[in-house]
Order: sequence, then structure tokens, then C-alpha cells
Amino acid sequence: MENLEFKLPSDEPEQLLVKSQDVSNPIYGCAPEERSIESLLEYGVINLDKPSGPTSHEVVSWVRKILNISNAGHGGTLDPKVTGVLPCALGRATRVLSALLNAGKEYIGVLYLHTPENIKKIKKIFELFTGKIYQRPPLKSSVVRKLRIREIYYTKVIEVHNNHILFQIGCEAGTYVRKFCFDLGEALCSGAHMLELRRTRVGDFKETSNLITLQNLKDAFTIYQEEVNDYYLKKIIFPMEKMVSHIPKIYIRDTAVDALCHGADLASAGICYIDARIKKGMLVAFMTLKKELIGFGTTLKEALQIYKAKSGIMAKTNKIFMERNIYPRWNEKKQTI
Repeated sequence: MENLEFKLPSDEPEQLLVKSQDVSNPIYGCAPEERSIESLLEYGVINLDKPSGPTSHEVVSWVRKILNISNAGHGGTLDPKVTGVLPCALGRATRVLSALLNAGKEYIGVLYLHTPENIKKIKKIFELFTGKIYQRPPLKSSVVRKLRIREIYYTKVIEVHNNHILFQIGCEAGTYVRKFCFDLGEALCSGAHMLELRRTRVGDFKETSNLITLQNLKDAFTIYQEEVNDYYLKKIIFPMEKMVSHIPKIYIRDTAVDALCHGADLASAGICYIDARIKKGMLVAFMTLKKELIGFGTTLKEALQIYKAKSGIMAKTNKIFMERNIYPRWNEKKQTI
């Protein structure tokens, strides 16, 4: 099979502008990759391979039971018969799941044409359905059935066999692939419906990177409990920061972190690095210099204006995930490394 590697908009590499340079004090905070397994069970996320049959809610319930935790949640519902990537956040990391709501998705599916069509015509219609399309949610959906615009980033006809089409699609969050197949059949004047679907990507959660089954999770947790060996569990639980890997970021100096944790907005003096892709009014992730997630904010200026600003508020604070007093108060005497 030919290479099927495509890119979502979030795949564009981070381009940092250096507003000011600073070094993070090692006595405060903890780099995500150095967290203990106890911390990961409270602030972690797993890349779960959802099986066909159960609902996404049922799968998350099993995750809670396996790990013996009180809270877990998933990043984007899959229909019972749909398989594939289902990010599951653990403990307090469930509050970060909103970051995945707007993350791009990728699927591989099988479409069935009601009457045979020429392969050139099929590929042409797939090309026409790439870009911004109008889509009305299907009857069986949890949202209001209003006509809306969704972007199809890329499509690929992988194989055509009789009336069956194996295809790949990368799309904006909120796209109904089942409806996409129906509309494509209407455009072909032959009719079509979706037979099978597998999600292969959600943001930075990919089918090719540490995708695990419920049995893998159960085995790793059993080894952790019975042998006091967290090696395998640490291999499959990611820090919650993985859920914001697709979001533009602003990196904050140590002395400004706790002010944000107390609800303050982000001032120019607290910024060290800015993602050059940032636009005014954009959702951004506030990060420490150790790459810990602090929270979300909305920018009041674009990246270059933030870079040049000598003072003033640069972003409004929306939601904070980091606990208070992990970093020093801004008015505390700075400790030496």
C-alpha cells in the first residue's frame, strides 16, 4: 500500500519568538516526563483503541474500574460500531479534555456504492468534497440539525473493489463521516452509505503511537499492583500536556505562574516565549518553562505585538489546571538554584 501520510493543520511545527530568556528553578514544579505514576494516574491520559460494540461511555467506565480511579473521560465520542483512537483522560486531567474538542480528526472507512461507478469519477467527487463543505447533522445525532460548514483537510481513495471503496479522510472536529458518505453518494447519483469506520487520529493521538487495548491496560496495571513495577504503566500513560500539543502556546517565567493560578490575566512581563502562529482572539495554552500546562487563555494581541509589547495585558485567563502554590508568589523573595 502506498504511503498515506497526510498532515492536519496542527502539524505545522511550533515557531517560538523569544521575548525574554529565563531559566526555571528546579525546586519548583516538575517536568511532565518526570512525574510519578501516582501523579500520572491523576494527571494523565491514555491513547485507547476502542473496540467495536460498546459505547464510548462504557469503555471509559471500564478504564475507571481497571485503574481503580474515581474519574475518567474521553476526548470525542465514537459510535458503538466505530473503532480506533479514543483518548481517555484520568482524574483531574479530564478538565483538559475540552482541548481535544477542536482537534482535527482522521479516519479510514469503507463506503458502499448502491450502483457501480467509474473509478475516475469516484476520485473526482472525493476531490470536490475536499475543502470547506456544507453539512447537516444526521437524524441520529446529539446536536441541532442546522446546516453548518466543516472543513475536509484531505481525502484519499485507497482502493476500489466492485461497489466497495476504502478511503481515508482528515477533517475538522464535528464532521459526520457517515453523512459525508451519504452526500458523496448523492453527488455520484448512485447513492452510498458507510459500512465501516475506524478513527486513526485525534490531534496528536495517533494509531501508530502507543495505541493500547483495554487488555494492555489491565495487564500493565496488574503488573504494577502485584510486582510494584510501574515500567509498563508509565509506557502507556502520557502526561496531560499531550492533549494540548496541537494548541499554540505561550511560555511563562516562574515568577508569573502562581499569579495565573490565582486567576490573574497574563501580562507582558511574565512572558518568555511566544508561538509565532498566534492571532488575536485565539485560544492558547499557558505553559511553564518546564513545559507543564498551567491553563488556557485568549490572546488580546497577535504574536508580533505581544513580542514587541513592553507592558500591559496580553491574554485573558480562561481556565486554570495547575494547583496554586506550586510556584512562588510574585512578591516572594527569589530562591537561588
